[in-house]
Amino acid sequence: MRSTGRLFPDGGERWLILAVLFLARTVMGLQFQAVGALSPFVVADLKIDYTQLGLLIGLYLLPGIVIAYPGGLLGQSLGDKRVAVLGMALMVVGGALTATNADYAILFAGRLISGTGAVLLNVLLTKMTTDWFAGREIATALAILVSSWPIGIGVALVVLPWLAVRTSAATAFAGTAAASAAVLILIALAYRSPSAAIMPAPANDNERARLSAMEIGLVSVAGGVWMLFNVGYILVVSFAPALLASRGLSPQGAGFVTSLVSWAVIVTIPLGGLLIDRVGHATLLMTASFAALGLATMLVPAAPSLALMTLVGAVAGLPCGAMMVLPSEVLRPQNRAAGMGVFYTWYYVGMALLVPIAGVLRDASGSPGAPLRFAGALAFAAMAVLVLFRFLQRRAGSTA
Repeated sequence: MRSTGRLFPDGGERWLILAVLFLARTVMGLQFQAVGALSPFVVADLKIDYTQLGLLIGLYLLPGIVIAYPGGLLGQSLGDKRVAVLGMALMVVGGALTATNADYAILFAGRLISGTGAVLLNVLLTKMTTDWFAGREIATALAILVSSWPIGIGVALVVLPWLAVRTSAATAFAGTAAASAAVLILIALAYRSPSAAIMPAPANDNERARLSAMEIGLVSVAGGVWMLFNVGYILVVSFAPALLASRGLSPQGAGFVTSLVSWAVIVTIPLGGLLIDRVGHATLLMTASFAALGLATMLVPAAPSLALMTLVGAVAGLPCGAMMVLPSEVLRPQNRAAGMGVFYTWYYVGMALLVPIAGVLRDASGSPGAPLRFAGALAFAAMAVLVLFRFLQRRAGSTA
């Protein structure tokens, strides 16, 4: 038999590629959540307030405001693999800086550098997966990829506090750099672009995607829904450990209880997609999920429990698939790549600016539960913006 020079035949190779991309996004979630998972140690070791803590959490996503859209263009110019490796390299460098854990300014710089790398990687992961699975189990592949982020967050909440207790917070931060280095090697060795993904450049300006003002407006509102929802979710998993620790739980116990949110999300993300495919009524599902998430999150400060944290995660996962469909409802096919750049830019804006507000509220009120009440309010805000989106969509004559 003639050798093809590949480790696997085409069918097996694409699943290997997905596994590598899944691990890359998992490490992103792990590194992002490191500050939130280790928040009791960070606050105590650096003697910072919760406003500064919130800034460190949001800082990881701050570069996305200016890099998300250009990052996609950079991948198109230099190649997906090169930009993905660059992103992972920056995550290694930034993770190593945070491992010093001796000075707020150094931790600040480490989060900014690693966050820049994560943004470069993140804007390409969906595109790289689509290249390999277009027309063949694409929905399954993307569902698996999406679930990697909460898995990384859940692992961070369980493993990093455990490691910090037995060694130090610096060692736990160093673990995120080591994980990034391992995935960098995997991408360098295993990833290649499928031949079908290599497209000729547009022959002239008329063939280039151009977003209309209506598309920009509608996809921005859709991005607002996704942004408000995700900020609320991140506030829960970032500030709940400190809340639970204030109620007497150990850092490990607080991390474990909070991780239940992520584990429940992992289960309900594909379940929500299945419900929409089989039953429909995506708007109703999103609206009900936002309302339940807002109410449950606001109840956590008053009565934190395993059951309530699990409920928060369960209802948070259900609308994810439906929200990701919103941009495709208002974008012409040739404009989807550019439109998703706009969509994700709003996500990064909200993550960078709203998460620190939760820290301000925590300091101003003196209440460990203030960030979670803010998170609940954001879920209700996402519901209101969804209503606005549907109104504008109908008015513009778009197909729902």
